[in-house]
Amino acid sequence: MVAEAVEAGVLRRFASDQLLSLAKLVVENAFQPIVEVGTGDVFGYESLMRGQDRIGFENPIDLLDSAQSSGQLLALEQMVASRALAKFITIPDYTSSTLFLNLDVRLIPQGQEMIEVLAQHLKTSGIPPSSICFELSERFDNTGHPEFNGLIDAMRKAGFKLAIDDFGVGHGEMKLLCDYPIDYVKIDRHFISNLDSSPRKRHLVRNIVNIAHVLGVRVIAEGIETEAEFLVCREFGVDLVQGWFIARPTTHLNELKPAFPHLQDLGKVRRSSQSLDEILIRKEIENRSIVYENDSIDQVFDLFRRNPTQTFFPVLNANREPRGTISEHHLKEYIYHPFGRDLLKNKLYERTVSQFVARAPIVGLDTNAERLMSIFANMDGSDCVILTENMRYAGVVSAGSLIRVINEKQLKVAQDQNPLTGLPGNLAIRDFMQDVVRDGDETRFFCYCDFDYFKPFNDHYGFHIGDHAITLFAALMRRYFFSEGDFLGHVGGDDFFIGVRGWTQEELTEILDRLLSDFHDDVTTLYGHEERRNGFIHGKDRNGHERTFPLMRCSIAVLALPDGLVMDDVSRVSAVIARIKKKAKESESGLFIDSFAMGEEAA
Repeated sequence: MVAEAVEAGVLRRFASDQLLSLAKLVVENAFQPIVEVGTGDVFGYESLMRGQDRIGFENPIDLLDSAQSSGQLLALEQMVASRALAKFITIPDYTSSTLFLNLDVRLIPQGQEMIEVLAQHLKTSGIPPSSICFELSERFDNTGHPEFNGLIDAMRKAGFKLAIDDFGVGHGEMKLLCDYPIDYVKIDRHFISNLDSSPRKRHLVRNIVNIAHVLGVRVIAEGIETEAEFLVCREFGVDLVQGWFIARPTTHLNELKPAFPHLQDLGKVRRSSQSLDEILIRKEIENRSIVYENDSIDQVFDLFRRNPTQTFFPVLNANREPRGTISEHHLKEYIYHPFGRDLLKNKLYERTVSQFVARAPIVGLDTNAERLMSIFANMDGSDCVILTENMRYAGVVSAGSLIRVINEKQLKVAQDQNPLTGLPGNLAIRDFMQDVVRDGDETRFFCYCDFDYFKPFNDHYGFHIGDHAITLFAALMRRYFFSEGDFLGHVGGDDFFIGVRGWTQEELTEILDRLLSDFHDDVTTLYGHEERRNGFIHGKDRNGHERTFPLMRCSIAVLALPDGLVMDDVSRVSAVIARIKKKAKESESGLFIDSFAMGEEAA
């Protein structure tokens, strides 16, 4: 160990004089895929430095710090960036991908020079600047540099994209997010690690995603290492992920894949059919004419002239990712100024489309209608919500469109309600369960209620009295379950559903015992005097054979989903439900509670 330390020290002292020359010999670019959550398709790659250990540096940061102290940081970063770009353009279909490059904060004073060199490389290679995203490192304070604002303006004008790296653990991220045209936030691994089992982390991540989307910023989760972390990120609306669960960084291009089947498999059931919300939202999408950020102002003026009823247009980059909107009122001072257009064309005063872009909320097409409305309501002054599919522009929805979506959804839900009890039907029950299994913030209970010996009762006394028993049970459910988070549903006939969150098992058991007792006492009064005295009723079973049946009761099978358990699809609980329903009917009390355990459904 001592010999190794001495050797490393010698190498580092030698490297301080010849660092750049040595780095050119040993430093390599490793690419780690950044993947679309909804599809598993690769969206882009982060370029990471590797090989620095061969010249005595433990990690890339040590090498960068040494380069800074010896005045070689700019040259080193330019070398690494140019090699990353050369590697990037050898990837099949690279034109539809994004290369993420780390920008060392200490280079901000020289940033313009670095940008100009890179822009020239891109021009030679025929790559649009929107294929490059600079990650702003939070090791140091970015905004403390006087040159920072000018560098950001230059990057935006050139068409580059920007990301905040290590969001949540660095300097001034909220200031960057608030005041600068950021395209992505990369949530630091600290908040993603064990996300599925930490309520505090889930609360933070969920709110970071909501804030970012309202501001028109996409979210990348760094360091995904488990399936459970991935599923929670997807449920919270995270747009992109990277980490060892998807793929490790590699220096070998032949190891890079265009998509990852294990992510597609995890989402297969979820994507097999569109939700009601997505169907309704797709009907209301407005496919407006679009503006590209590198279009001339004259083209924008012409677009407004040819579309006099439209007050804004979506703005995209060359990769068809939305940047925001450009509105008529942003250009009014030039439209109505006698020399407005001449000012815009003046080289000394030249303005580009990118300088007129207003941020707008951006979310995926699979977002539910209520969240869309909430996002829109929280973005003051926004003309619309921009929708994407596979991270590319899909259209916009305005406030009027969202109101129509909400109204139509309410009508559809009303149509699904059971006409006898007025309770939500199977569609709403399924949607409730699907939402609940993906949210592990608290313990959840699914309660399946089924009358025992209802058929002979219904046959003997008729449908009118049978319906009375059904409405009686629905009324008792409403008496005991009335909190905001409680869900009551009517599966059909004598089958009901109760869903609760945040209860303890003891609390739920007490209430369900009272519900069963009250129902049995009340429904007994619907029998004739002789049947009540005997405690049974004569009737025919399902095979038509005469026999006696006990007086009707209800049995309830309860499946508990523990705090921290997150699943992608509700169908995984079906086998467990079938088993515990049978046990509830066989039990003396009519109540049986079981807890879902991963892998149990396969038993």
